[in-house]
Amino acid sequence: MPVTAPSIRVAIVEDQPRVAESLTTLIDRAPGLRVIATYPNGETAVTQILQTLPDVVLMDIGLPGMSGIECVRQLKAALPALTVIMLTVYDEGEYLFNALKAGANGYLLKRTTGEKLIEAITEARLGGVPLTRQMAGKMAHYFQHLGTATSEMDTLTKRERETLALLAEGFRYKEIADRLEISIDTVSEYVRNTYRKLHVTSRTEAVVKYLNK
Repeated sequence: MPVTAPSIRVAIVEDQPRVAESLTTLIDRAPGLRVIATYPNGETAVTQILQTLPDVVLMDIGLPGMSGIECVRQLKAALPALTVIMLTVYDEGEYLFNALKAGANGYLLKRTTGEKLIEAITEARLGGVPLTRQMAGKMAHYFQHLGTATSEMDTLTKRERETLALLAEGFRYKEIADRLEISIDTVSEYVRNTYRKLHVTSRTEAVVKYLNK
């Protein structure tokens, strides 16, 4: 008999019961996904997630008490491999930057369609950085306003910078390979080199440094 792949176990941190219920229904209907718990605040989430150990957490920012960003920071300190996607109404670049800096693996707005949200959960679990191109643009604008610079970026080759720019815009490896007319293996090599040169260990960290250039 064929072996069935285990479901991606999802936890939701959301203080609005109707929103949490709607998300649970959506996710539980998707093949290969299931919600194992919902939490109404960050304090409860930090305590319980360390015990339930979900694969992916959907995290609101505007929670009562502890903010979603602080919740992410504490969870990632205890569980570095945990995948967290922010799901929020805030579309300002500052919130996005602070969330990614805290360790979030992706950032989506609550108006994201159900189909895109399901895709994002799977993508993040596979190592991607779910981030709409609109939000990537807002973050880039935010950093331009700050006038910050990263000297490490100067060590990247032209192709490595092109690859990183496309990652920051939300493209996947195959899409990058098609756009640059190279193989997926070459894209992976560029990404590995970029990690080494920027002294990061994840796509999220690399994208943050790129947008902070």
